[in-house]
Amino acid sequence: MARNVVFLGPQGSGKGTVIGKIKDAYGVPHISTGDMFRDALKEGTEFGKKAREYMNRGELVPDDVTCGMVRERVARDDCAAGFMLDGFPRNLSQAEALSQITSIDAAVLIDVPEAVSLERLSGRRQCRECGTIFHLVFVPPKNDGVCDKCGGELYQRDDDKPEAIKERLAIYRSETMPITDYYDRAGVLVTVDGSGTPDEVAAQVKEKLG
Repeated sequence: MARNVVFLGPQGSGKGTVIGKIKDAYGVPHISTGDMFRDALKEGTEFGKKAREYMNRGELVPDDVTCGMVRERVARDDCAAGFMLDGFPRNLSQAEALSQITSIDAAVLIDVPEAVSLERLSGRRQCRECGTIFHLVFVPPKNDGVCDKCGGELYQRDDDKPEAIKERLAIYRSETMPITDYYDRAGVLVTVDGSGTPDEVAAQVKEKLG
């Protein structure tokens, strides 16, 4: 089985959901960039402090700082047997930097058509109070516009609106898609069809990873 795995795919491909379904079977942590940033900022790590400086100025965190946080994270004891990385690398320079940090045994591309991404993301609704996410088609609330858990108001985030989704997908095509060629040349790219249910996609990934 591959030890160090990165997951690639457009917004709405379900990377996080699929990793959540398989990570326990492999006994390795799921590292999402969002969680990694929050942990680094909370713990005040060297690179977390640097990232905060940029964020406080309203600037994007540069690649070298993000890569530094990845280096800190994968060096922890829980990654000794491997990891599943979600949301990094996002561009070719990050992929090349990651290769200097650690070896990558497999890059799993969860591929979905743009129409599927649009349907999945534009149907999402989030509770203003507790943050629970619903979907108008796949996980609808019992009462329209009301959270099942706390009764809070459900709303559509700005980045889940069709115009924003199309813009994010365009960025994915221009910046992230070249990574697939990079890992294909390295002989570690694995592609699965992400159009099915999370269980179906998870089964494909487990079959490909062994």
